[in-house]
This record gives sequence, C-alpha cells and structure tokens, in this order.
Amino acid sequence: MLKKLLDSTKPLASTDLAMLILRIGLALLMIPHGHDKFKTLWDGGGGDFPDPLHVSPKFSLFLTVFAEFICSILLAVGLFSRFALIFLMGCMFIIAFSIHGSDPLGDKEHALLYFVGYIVIFLIGVGKYSLDNRYFKK
Repeated sequence: MLKKLLDSTKPLASTDLAMLILRIGLALLMIPHGHDKFKTLWDGGGGDFPDPLHVSPKFSLFLTVFAEFICSILLAVGLFSRFALIFLMGCMFIIAFSIHGSDPLGDKEHALLYFVGYIVIFLIGVGKYSLDNRYFKK
C-alpha cells in the first residue's frame, strides 16, 4: 500500500486544496513578523529601520508593514491576491538581496523560501477556495 502511494504520480488532493494550504500557511507564518513591525510603526518608532529604497526609514517600515501584515492578511483570505503577492515578493526579494545581500545563504534562507512560495502562488493562482474566486471569477 505504502509503495503504491509513494510510486504514484497522481495528485493526492486537488490543486485548489494545496493552494489553500500553501496560501494560509505562508500568510500565518508572515503575519507575526508584520504585526511586530506594525507595533513599532504605531508607537512612532522606526527611525533606525533599514532603508534600502532610500525613501526614509519610517516609509520603508511602512512599506514593510503593508507587505508583511496587510498583504499577508489579504493573501490568507485570497482577496486581491496577485496585487498582494507583488508586494510580498518585492519585500522578500529586498530582504534577501539587499538587507542580507552580503550575508551567507543561511541568513537569506527564510526570505528566499517565502519568495519561492509567493512565486508559486502568483503563477498558479489562489484556487477556488478564495474570495478572489468568489467575487472576481471570470
């Protein structure tokens, strides 16, 4: 039985279910990062936040909060998903290649793993278990 299962190339579940699990999993793992930064922004901090885009540390913090917190919530429920994913992919790209650009791979690993997951969702779509599918299905 196990050998038959492991040798099979057929999907074990629907792509829609797999995308739901990936989407919610990535979002739930990212939301706490954004929430911590949101608290910093709310408290008026962020003056020492990295500014890789040279737009000011506070605005860089705002953009990061928008991506990691707001866009992750949108991704979790599957609303305006591709729009949200653009910000999330951009944020992870900047973290991996600018913030941790000269660091070893181990320091870039988390951002790169998120980045790859976001690319997969962007290319395949969020699936039928999403608000995008409910309200914007063509």
